[in-house]
Parts: sequence; C-alpha cells; structure tokens
Amino acid sequence: MKGKYKAAVALLLLLILLPLTLMLTVAQWLPTLAGLWLPKGTRIAITSGPRLIHGALQLPDLRYLAGDCELAKVQNAALSHPSRWFLHIDTLRLNPDCISQIPASDAPATAPRTLAQWQAMLPRSWISVDTLSLTSWPQYAGALRLDLTPERQRLDFRGNALNLNAVMNGQALTVKQLSIDVLPGQAPVTLAGDITLPLVPGGLPTQGRVSARFHLPQGPRVADAELVWQGNSGQLLVFSPDDAEPLLDAPWTLTTNRIAISDSRWRWPYAGFPLSGRLNIYADDWRNGLDNMQLRARLSVLTQGEAGKGNAVLSFGPGRLSLTNSDMPLRVTGEAKLAQMIFYATLPATLHGALSDLKLRFSPGALLRSRGQVIDSLSIDEVRWPLAGVNVTRRGVVGRLQAILRAHENDMGHFTLHLDGRARHFFPDAGLWTWRYWGDGAFTPMQARWDVKGRGEWRDNTIRLLALSTGFNQLRYAGVAVDAPRIDLSVPLIWQRDEKRPTFTGALTLTARNTRFSGAGSLPPATLNVSLSGRDPTQFNWRGALRAGKIGPVRLQGRWDGVRLRGEAWWPKQTLTVFQPMLPADLKLALKSGAMHAQVAFSAAPGQGLEAGGHGVIRGGSAWLPGSQVNGVDFVLPFRYVGGVWRFGTHGPVRLRIDEIRSQTVARNFRASLQGWYPWSEAQPLLLSDVSVDVLGGVIAMRQLRMPQRDAALLRLQNLSSSELITALKPKQFTLSGRINGALPLWFNHPAWIIKNGWLTNPGPLTLRLDKDMVDAIVRDNMAAGAGMNWLRYVEIAHSWTDINLDNLGQLTMKSSLAGTARVEGKSGDIKLNYSHQENVFTLWRSLRFGDNLQSWLEQNMTLPAPCAGRACKEQ
Repeated sequence: MKGKYKAAVALLLLLILLPLTLMLTVAQWLPTLAGLWLPKGTRIAITSGPRLIHGALQLPDLRYLAGDCELAKVQNAALSHPSRWFLHIDTLRLNPDCISQIPASDAPATAPRTLAQWQAMLPRSWISVDTLSLTSWPQYAGALRLDLTPERQRLDFRGNALNLNAVMNGQALTVKQLSIDVLPGQAPVTLAGDITLPLVPGGLPTQGRVSARFHLPQGPRVADAELVWQGNSGQLLVFSPDDAEPLLDAPWTLTTNRIAISDSRWRWPYAGFPLSGRLNIYADDWRNGLDNMQLRARLSVLTQGEAGKGNAVLSFGPGRLSLTNSDMPLRVTGEAKLAQMIFYATLPATLHGALSDLKLRFSPGALLRSRGQVIDSLSIDEVRWPLAGVNVTRRGVVGRLQAILRAHENDMGHFTLHLDGRARHFFPDAGLWTWRYWGDGAFTPMQARWDVKGRGEWRDNTIRLLALSTGFNQLRYAGVAVDAPRIDLSVPLIWQRDEKRPTFTGALTLTARNTRFSGAGSLPPATLNVSLSGRDPTQFNWRGALRAGKIGPVRLQGRWDGVRLRGEAWWPKQTLTVFQPMLPADLKLALKSGAMHAQVAFSAAPGQGLEAGGHGVIRGGSAWLPGSQVNGVDFVLPFRYVGGVWRFGTHGPVRLRIDEIRSQTVARNFRASLQGWYPWSEAQPLLLSDVSVDVLGGVIAMRQLRMPQRDAALLRLQNLSSSELITALKPKQFTLSGRINGALPLWFNHPAWIIKNGWLTNPGPLTLRLDKDMVDAIVRDNMAAGAGMNWLRYVEIAHSWTDINLDNLGQLTMKSSLAGTARVEGKSGDIKLNYSHQENVFTLWRSLRFGDNLQSWLEQNMTLPAPCAGRACKEQ
C-alpha cells in the first residue's frame, strides 16, 4: 500500500512538472520540433519562452530564417480565445529577398489542394498586426486586420501610403478599396472591382472586371483604367475622363506557355506635342516562375514637331527579370522631333542584378545626340552625350559623364562648351559627381572672343564651384572699348542644400584693363569684388566694392530673390581731380577742385527691365581750359529711371549753379533748373526753368522752356553793355558803347524756325565810333562812299530797332532801323539808317570776323542823306 502511494505521488508530480518543464524550455525544443514540418533550409529562432498573462499566451519574439537571412520577425505576439481564436502581434517584419534563399524541394509532387479545401482548413479567428512592414518597401508599412472563417475572409490594411479593403466568398473576390501612393506629392492610385479566382490557387483568375483611377503630374491630371478578361484573353483600357479615345488599348491573351500583349496602341497628346505608338510584350514559360520566364518587349514612339516626324524604338530582350539575377538586354534607337529640336539615340544597355536592385549598364557605342533650334535666334549645331560604360542603379549613377555643345546665335556669335566628369553612386543630393568644364566662343556685337573654364563637385547635398574663370579679350561698342574684362572666382561658391538650414556663399572678382571712350579719355584699370551669402542661388544677398585707379571705392550691396535683382550703390565724397584720366588730352581741360558724391538704388527683373533712382552731387567744382575758367560749380541731380524713361527731379528739380565763367568776357551767377521726363511727351514733359546769367553788365534770362513745346521759350536780354561785348570780341574796325535790351523767342521743334520775331533795341543812347584808318581807306578807294563814311566816324544813336529771325537751316535775317546824330569835325547831322542783313550763323560761328564783315558791308551798301546846314539843321 505504501508503494502504491509513492507511485501515485510520483505520477502526480510528473503530470505537474512535465508541462511546467516544457513551458520553461520551449525556446530549446520548439525550433527543433517545428523543423520537422518547415521547408528544408529554414528554421525558427526564439530567444525567450512564452508567458501566460491574463489568459493569453504571449511570445516576446520569434524569427523565421532561410539560411542566414531573416525572412520574418515577430515581436510581442499574444494568442487568446475570447469567443474565437485571436492572434495579436505588435510588429511583423517581412524580408521578401530571403525567399530566394529557400532551396527547391525534392519531395514528390502531390495533387494540389483546391481553394475550397484551403478555406475549409481556416479556423474561425481574428488576426491583428499593429505594424506590418516589408524591408524592400518600408514606405508601405501599416496595420493589418484579418477576419477569417471557412465561409468568408475579410482583409483590412491601413497605412500612410497603402490602404486595402477586400472580401472573399469562395471564388469571388471583391476589392472594395485599394489606394496606393505611387509618386510623392501626388494623389494616390485607387482601384476597385470583382474577380473570380480559379479553383486551384496559383493560376490566374478566370474572369473579372477591375477599374482604377490614378492622378498624373501633368496632362489630363486624372486617368481611368479598366481591366476586363474572360478565360484566357482580355483587354486593358486607359482613358481620360474628358476624351472618348483611349490613351492605351492593350488586348492580351494567355496560353499554356505565353502571355502576349500584342498590337496594343497608345497615344499621349498632353506633352505639348503629339506622341503615339505601339506596344508588344511577350512572356514565355511564365508557368516556370519569374526566374525562368523569358521576356521580350517592343515600344515604338512616333513624335511630330515643327522639324517633322520622328520614330524611336525601345526594345527589351529576349532576357529574364529575376529576383536574384536578372539579365535583360535593351536598346533604344531612332530619332525624336520635338518642336524644332531633333534627338538621335543609339543606346544599347543591359539590366542585371536582383529585381529589387536592378542595375542598368550602357554598352559601348551608347550615344545621345541632338540638334535644332531652341529659340528663333539660337541654333544648336550639335550636342553629344556619350554614355558608354555608365551604370545606373537605385543608389545612383556610376561612371564618366560627358557632354559637348556647339551652337550659334544669329546676331551674337558662336560658342563651344565641354563638360567632363565622373559620378560615384550619384543622385541629386546623394553620392559624388566631380566635373570640369571649358569652352570658348565669339561675341560678334562687341567684336570679342571669350573663354570659360572651371571645375566643381556635387557631394551629397553640397554643390561646390571650386574654380571659375571667364572673360573677353576685348569689348568694343558705341565708342567704348574695354580691354580684357574677366570674372574670376575668388572664394569657392558653396551651396549647402540642407532642408532645414540651407546656405549659399562665395565671392567673385571682376577685373578690366583700361576702358577707353571715343572722343574722351579712359577709365583706369577697374576691379569689382562681390561676395555672396544666402539660402541658395535663387535667394542670396550680395555686397561689393568697385575701384578704378583713384576712383572709388563705390560700395554696392543688394539681394537676388530668383526673379528680381535689387541693389544700392554709394559713392563716397571724392575730389573731382580723380576723374582727370577720363578726360581726353586734346580737350585741354584741367580739373582743379571740387568734390562729388552719389547714391543709387536699382532693381532689375524679367518683364520689368531696369529701374533705378538716386542722386548725384558736385560741390565747388572748378575747371580750367586754355583761355577760360569755370569756378564754383554746384550740381544736384536727383533722378529715376523706369522702362527706358528718365525722370529728372524726383524730390526737387535738377539744379545747376556756376559762380563764375571766365572767357573773353566774365559770366557770373549762372542758374538753371530742370525737371520732368526724357524722352518727353505731352503727358510727361521736360521743363527747363529759371535760367539766368549775369553777363556783359546785364542779365540773360529765360523763365521756362517746355519740351515738347507749345509756346516759344522767351530768352530775354536785359541791359547788356555793348562796350563789354566789343571789348570781348576785340574788333579793330569799330567800337560801340551803350546798353541793349532784347527778346529772342526760341523754338526747338518748329518746322521752320529757331528764332521767330525776335528783337533788339537800346533803352538809352548808343555810341558808334568807326576806326579812323578804316574810314580813311574807304574814302581813298571810293570817293562816292567816302563822303557818307565821314558822317559815320562818330554816331550817337538815339533809337534803334532790329527784327531777328533764324530758320532751322541756320539762315539769319536781320532788319534794322536806327536814328541818331552824326558828329564830325565840329559839325552834326541827323542820320536815319535802314538795312537788312542775311548770313548763315553756322558758317559765322566757324569764322567770327565781325570787323571784316562790317567793313565790307559798309563799303558796298551804306548811303547817307546830304548833310544839313544852317536853318534846316536848326529846325531838325
């Protein structure tokens, strides 16, 4: 009895300890036990055993491996049975690339189970995965919910880029919603439809109709697709909602060994030029799996532009696309004519590598060429892109990248540019691309040749222009000649393309040798230094300084926002003598004193052109010429320039003040004001006002000149001293003393006149005295005229009046009348003189010989009345 009791106790302990022991050692025995049913070459690994918490069996982690490749990883799985089996998993990560590591099974083939048999094996259960992800497509991670019964299966997947809701009843599969983000920033592709699945899984659906809608970055923006099939044939249609003709019509057939899409037609009218063509795809031995399937495809593209029609062909295969080792030859040949450009392609290449990591390698002879017109005036003679040996992978471009461009512009000239570099796993903002460039050309309008060279690199998200040098041998235009202007990079341009803190920095130096001006002097060698700093090449500030010998520095600063260039320039106060080299030597003008300063703000943008505004100031200017001086020059120039129109005097008129002008006579207190627009118009006139100068003991003044003119500008001569005028002209044949008044109506746009109805008169007595030697000579040579000339030796003119007209050909007409008293040898006689005079003032200005002209006129034209005597003289 005692032995039976001990056996019963031992059996009870065994029944208690055995499950506990199995539970505690599950991490050791479960992988081995599961290996009996798992495919050969695969295994599971568990780092910690399961725990029973709140009625649920929890497993912290489980990994499923194919060889050394982790096919699946489960974290925090919990199995419970509230009303049916419920499996909850926190994280499930799958790696499809590991499927290729599972070796083929040597087990004899058995009859496949039908879909209904598989469905009957399903337990009534729920499966919930909070995060399901695929290593190859991490962007499509999301939450999975499954509701499984033998009669109906429901699937619901929700993620940021992928959503799916589907129900299967027997062979009927209904996709209620499928949306997937294909392109970043674009609306997702959506799909819905009904599908009849085959009796045995693994075959194609026997029939169905599926419709989809997807959004495009251009063109119609929205496109609809419909896939219809019955048995082993069907049709794929893609069309725009507002176009009855399909964008793609692809009939397809399915046989035991081949899937064929033949004689399909496509068109794309939304690229700005019509595109169309045909598409054929053949997949042989498709039942043997993707790795053993042979693919062939041919895509033809017909283009039509202003240059005519073009045809290009893209051919694939025969080859294979494999999960592990693809080998697909392809070739692009033909030409495309887009607008006025023609592209020629001969691009043999091969796709190889795993399907998830394809590599495209261009074969020897791969070349892309183009020629044509970019715009009406710019013609591309040839541009070449050799691509042999270049590799393209998902990690970037690898290989040598080259380009050669030859072009010409009808009016500007021709040029050639070369680019040569090497890429190492380069994509924009990833990898490395180093390059160098060089070129030259002719700039016809300025009779110049130019050259450029430099080098740089694009490393990850940083672009560096490490060297740049470009310039002209000369620039000649409109009387200006610049010797060897050149731009060099003084500090490398660095563009840090960081999303959060982008930066753009660098510095340039513009240099030029002497700048010569036709009919003037020259600007000394000039240097402009400019530094740049900002976010990127479309948003940066710039600052610089301009020097030319002793001229400057002119400080500049501004900013560029990608569309508009804004800036300001300050010219500090500087003596005028630094500008002496800019004056021609034969002018013999010497700058003696004075100072100037200026400030300008400007803006330039496409469609707007150049706009500028500011002011310049000259104080105390003084200059000497042979025989003349200008002293005390004050000049204030406020201006604005918009759309090719100058506006002078924006915050007050342009003012010119000159204290003294010394020449043959002395002029003082010159004053003038200018305000308005140039070119002028009726709505925007130019006004010259308050012009006056103290000269010849009197004043010459003009109140206002308006352009365009409506009325004559009246130039008034007030109390001018004739004796000072004679002293300045220094004629030997006569002297004149007394005061003169006058008015000269000036026209600048009259069809016939420059001065119309001008006049001169004397407000007081004028005294005319002829040279004794001149009169004696006339008396000796012409006795008839000599008697009258004696009375003109000394004349006191009491009253005179002269009408003056000057036409726009320079022909001056003067009609004068004067009355006075002639006194000679103690006798006196009254004189009345009427005369007219014509002369071309343009010729007169070239030869101012007043005395000789007057002597000739007096000899030939003057006649005087007989002298009075006795009582007759007293009565007069």
